[in-house]
Amino acid sequence: MFFLQEIFKLISFFPDTSRSSVTRCKPGANCPSSHSSISRQLSPLSVTEDSSAPILELQSRGSSGVCGHRAERQNKSGDDGTQTHPENSSQENRIKARCLSCMSMVLKAAWGLLIILSVSSSWVGTTQIVKITYKNFYCPFFMTWFSTNWNIMFFPVYYSGHLATAQEKQSPMKKFRECSRIFGEDGLTLKLFLKRTAPFSILWTLTNYLYLLALKKLTATDVSALFCCNKAFVFLLSWIVLKDRFMGVRIVAAIMAITGIVMMAYADNFHADSIIGVAFAVGSASTSALYKVLFKMFLGSANFGEAAHFVSTLGFFNLIFISFTPVILYFTKVEHWSSFAALPWGCLCGMAGLWLAFNILVNVGVVLTYPILISIGTVLSVPGNAAVDLLKQEVIFNVVRLAATIIICIGFLLMLLPEEWDEITLRFINSLKEKKSEEHVDDITDSSVHLRSRSRANGTVSIPLA
Repeated sequence: MFFLQEIFKLISFFPDTSRSSVTRCKPGANCPSSHSSISRQLSPLSVTEDSSAPILELQSRGSSGVCGHRAERQNKSGDDGTQTHPENSSQENRIKARCLSCMSMVLKAAWGLLIILSVSSSWVGTTQIVKITYKNFYCPFFMTWFSTNWNIMFFPVYYSGHLATAQEKQSPMKKFRECSRIFGEDGLTLKLFLKRTAPFSILWTLTNYLYLLALKKLTATDVSALFCCNKAFVFLLSWIVLKDRFMGVRIVAAIMAITGIVMMAYADNFHADSIIGVAFAVGSASTSALYKVLFKMFLGSANFGEAAHFVSTLGFFNLIFISFTPVILYFTKVEHWSSFAALPWGCLCGMAGLWLAFNILVNVGVVLTYPILISIGTVLSVPGNAAVDLLKQEVIFNVVRLAATIIICIGFLLMLLPEEWDEITLRFINSLKEKKSEEHVDDITDSSVHLRSRSRANGTVSIPLA
């Protein structure tokens, strides 16, 4: 009798399943509720997926209880299919996102290491070539003017990179107009060219000219170390002019920079050339800081293309409006040379090329890697110049000069701390404390489990006190 009852149940079940496999509801239509446990709303793409899931479910389980719970298993398997697929896909997406983020961090770090070495080596090379040039040719303003003219090639270099990497290539004029928005919505006009470019071109020329004058009085190590004080001057000017956030650690860094400047002047017992050289180097750092603060005030932030456009515009302004200055210095015999053939063109072109490479690398590095690495590359020029000076035997490091250099470099590194450095440090310390407490709790639980297992093995039972 039990066998006949099971056969009747199977016969009564098959017509309903055939109807559920044939009838489909159109999207947006209401399906009849009388067969809600059996008939299902299917789309053309989900028919095979939903129909195969119950078959696999039935094959994986035994034949007992097939008839009584078939519809329930269909619903459960459908729910499991809809839940497991999104979970698996979400886990795969998370894994892919983590892999991509790790790859991007590794690439940024690799680019950062390469940029650090390139920035420091280009700055060291520029400084050392200037020192070599001074042995036979001392015309600092002409050298400044000549190297600034090479800035005109900044935008062509950027556009060449655009043609090599961009998928949608633009014409030179269209790209030039797009990058000229740094001057405003109307682009670069004659009024803006004179109004915005003139002060920045003067500051650019003063920065480089004072730097070259300082290299005549001091060693390359001292000048590069004193030039690192521009970070402290940028902070002080930004705090006063731009009303930036006050940070005690940066005030300490500024005090360290000023202390290093005084110690650098004291290193040669306040000799006249030493004091003048320190004044030139500090003046170069000050004009560089003023350039950066005014750029942020009037022009704001700029991307790589806009920076290339602006630096090339400075080169054009230098070529058109400042060319009369070396001519005047030549005829007044302040900076005079016998003939153009006698000029050290190799050293001049090498200095200008490395200076241009330094400016390009600084702007490219901000795009490819972290901006803090660019500053680290700049401060690494100090030990680089020190190593070259020691090999050339041009500098003797006494205790005061070495201490001044170290103090200035430490102050420079303190300037690189982010604004939320104290909160980040506290969070890091708290996370370490939490990890230690979790490890301590895990050790306690492991030891208690070990003691319980030993007591059970010995046949003793510990009864907790009420």
